[in-house]
Parts: sequence; C-alpha cells; structure tokens
Amino acid sequence: MRNSKGFSLIELLIVVAIIGILSTVAIGFYGDNVIASNRTEGRSALAQVAGSLEKCKSLYGSYNHANCNVALPLTTDTNYYTISASAMAGTTFTLTATPVAGRPQANDSDCTTLTLTNTGVRDGTGADSAECW
Repeated sequence: MRNSKGFSLIELLIVVAIIGILSTVAIGFYGDNVIASNRTEGRSALAQVAGSLEKCKSLYGSYNHANCNVALPLTTDTNYYTISASAMAGTTFTLTATPVAGRPQANDSDCTTLTLTNTGVRDGTGADSAECW
C-alpha cells in the first residue's frame, strides 16, 4: 500500500476552475458597484450647481441673471460627468449630468443621464433609471 502525500492534478485543476468562476463573478459585481458609486459624483455636482443657481435667484430674482457666476457646461472634478442646463429661464431650470465619453461612467447603461430641476425633481434615463437617485 502506497502512502501518497499532496494533491492530484485533477484536484488542483478543480480548485483552479472554481477560483476562476468565483473571480469572474466577483469582478462583474465589483465593476457594477464602482460605476454605481461614481454616480454620486454626478448627483453631488447637480446639487452644487442647483445650489448656486438658487443663490442667484435669491440675489437677482432670476436663475440666468448676467451677474450669476454659474458657468455651464462644466465637467466634474474626476472628469466623469458633464453638467449642462438643458432648459434655463428666469424662474426654471433643468440640469443634466451626462457621462463623459471614453471615461468609466460612459459604460453605465443603468443611468445614462441624471437630471435635476428647480422644483427638486430628480430623474434619470437608462435601463434602470429608478436606481439613478
């Protein structure tokens, strides 16, 4: 009777296959979570610009007054989103955060854009727009 020590090649291959499958699943979930967490930057930038526009309205009575220091469009600090005003008038605005092409957020199919209006309505477009905010 031979007393063998160690692992057989088949046992080793099974372990390597299991590790490969688990890492593939984990990397997919990790990538999705990173993209979802980067949406925070877009939401935060929209809120900051909206706050600046509210300050303009309280000082000058209009969101688009000439003395307002809100320069749009602008790009967020990490260059993930471009913030623009798709509809701006004296008493209303709609801000839109769009992912910058070629950056990681451009792969966000769940939330292709984020929007915020002067009335506080938060919305988004994409495959799962309910998860945008």
